[in-house]
Amino acid sequence: MKTRISALILLWLLIDIYFFSALATLTVNTSVYLAYWLFDALLAGTIIFSAFTRNTKLVSWLMALMLLSFIPKLVSSIILVLEDFTRLFRGFPPRSYAVSELVLVVAAIFFGLLLFGITRGRHYYKVRRETLFFDDLPERFDGFTITQLSDIHSGSFSDAKGVQKGLDLVNAQQSDMILFTGDLVNNQATEMDPWIPAFAGLEAPYGKYSVLGNHDYGDYMRWENEADQQANLSRLKQVHQEIGFKLLLNEATPIQKDNQAIALIGVENWGKGGFHKYGDLKKATASVPDKAFKILMSHDPSHWDAITLGHHQPIHLTLSGHTHGAQFGFELFGFKWSPIKYVYKQWAGLYQKSGLYLYVNRGFGFLGLKGRIGIWPEIAVLTLKRRALI
Repeated sequence: MKTRISALILLWLLIDIYFFSALATLTVNTSVYLAYWLFDALLAGTIIFSAFTRNTKLVSWLMALMLLSFIPKLVSSIILVLEDFTRLFRGFPPRSYAVSELVLVVAAIFFGLLLFGITRGRHYYKVRRETLFFDDLPERFDGFTITQLSDIHSGSFSDAKGVQKGLDLVNAQQSDMILFTGDLVNNQATEMDPWIPAFAGLEAPYGKYSVLGNHDYGDYMRWENEADQQANLSRLKQVHQEIGFKLLLNEATPIQKDNQAIALIGVENWGKGGFHKYGDLKKATASVPDKAFKILMSHDPSHWDAITLGHHQPIHLTLSGHTHGAQFGFELFGFKWSPIKYVYKQWAGLYQKSGLYLYVNRGFGFLGLKGRIGIWPEIAVLTLKRRALI
């Protein structure tokens, strides 16, 4: 984390130096200059200090403040780049006053958008619906609905009304089943204590099921000893029970409807790169019939390409989360972009390969950035349909 934060601060300072050329064109007031650079120095220094002292809550707020400064300047600096390109062919004259004014106006607009995302975006819940067709879906499950939640990150919550707004929206979907695909907390099970009654109020006639995400194991904080970390994980498993979710730990359970069933499979976290690989799909499916219709909950979508697609039993539908869509990007007219796409091939929404589906949830909560900008918190509603055979 420290390396990523340091790289981001360095990039921010480089953009600030470039953006400053527009400000210097509009004013020669040294007090303005001093305020500009003093803000940078204090913010950068405080972020670095907080990161090294592992004050994660303070880092989150400071990173949000830094992004409020960085993103508007980054976007508006595109105008400066275009102007500099023309200046190359004009003997590199001084910057245009009008262009510098435009740069500041564009930066102000993007600042407003970011401010909305940080103050209101964290609870700007969006219900996203998908209907999926399968040849071999059991007839009794034709029209079966699933509400998927992911990445609650309760340790980041502070607004009870905002959270309840999202939970009420979940219940309003009246889905047959609710599935949660990991990261209930940021680090500690105690983060859920204030929210247990609210999440226990979620209802679904065919049950509520969950798996663990990478943050649930407590691997991102220092513990006095291993026993404390294990006690924290044990408590978190108990919390799942207290909010009414059946936690699947590399295991499967049948979901019965009348005289037919589908197999619901849940694996522990498995992620590419440096993420822990606790998940064991082979173990989880050991008792699942080969011909069963299968739904897998696996927190990290990288598991799909690396393991799931190559599994000897076809997994009809995999549900993941983890990416948050970076909590930053845009989705317009069917086009979506986020910087997380350069890290994960499957990062938000529905994907399909060889008739098998993966749905990556954008997440219910937030982490790091204290809000969401363009990639809004998600409640996914998936409807399973049996394809008519001709």
